[in-house]
Amino acid sequence: MSIQAVLFDHDGTLVNSEPVHLGLWNSVLSTYGFQLSDQQYKDLYAGVPTPANASDLVSRFGLPTDAIALVEAKNLETTRYLKRQSFPLMPGVAQTISSFHRLGLKLGVVTGASANGVRVTLRANEFEPLFSLTVSGDDVLKSKPEPDCYLLALERLSLKPEDCVAIEDTEHGLRAAAMAGIRCLAIPTEMSRHHDFSLASAVLPNMNAACDYIQRVYLNSARGA
Repeated sequence: MSIQAVLFDHDGTLVNSEPVHLGLWNSVLSTYGFQLSDQQYKDLYAGVPTPANASDLVSRFGLPTDAIALVEAKNLETTRYLKRQSFPLMPGVAQTISSFHRLGLKLGVVTGASANGVRVTLRANEFEPLFSLTVSGDDVLKSKPEPDCYLLALERLSLKPEDCVAIEDTEHGLRAAAMAGIRCLAIPTEMSRHHDFSLASAVLPNMNAACDYIQRVYLNSARGA
């Protein structure tokens, strides 16, 4: 049951970015006289990479544009946001990262989104020295829910799936970790509470609970505590 690394998702797990992303999407979609409701975003788009969302928006709602143009517009809005500020951290994240680092665990961010948001998060919160790697959707051909990003993380860390535990907030991310053979803890958010988390090793209420769970189940048990 021992582990050597904890792999965090970014959006919705380390940072409370999904409400921001909804606002950014609606800024883009206003050009076409269209707006997503909170419920539509929760049901269809939370935790899904931008290219997949763009394709679905065009086909589902018949927008007078193409997915490539939507992706470019959304990425531009996100870049503008991140030049002004970083995404806000989820509760308990800073304490959890510090705790795991003190325990000697390797830390990684494995996200289906672009690398820019992760870089801003790590830099703004002075987390960069604490993380061993970042894998983003920019690094793989197939993003979550495919396992490619997690498989790449294992390769770069020179670790086996059983050496790691992942933390995710969506069904897409959970499926990606599970397909890579990595145990995964799920922390649902308001945007993802309706998702199917049956593949998770545990479904927990917040990051503090995940920190306690990892120390109790994967660390203390391995030390005979």
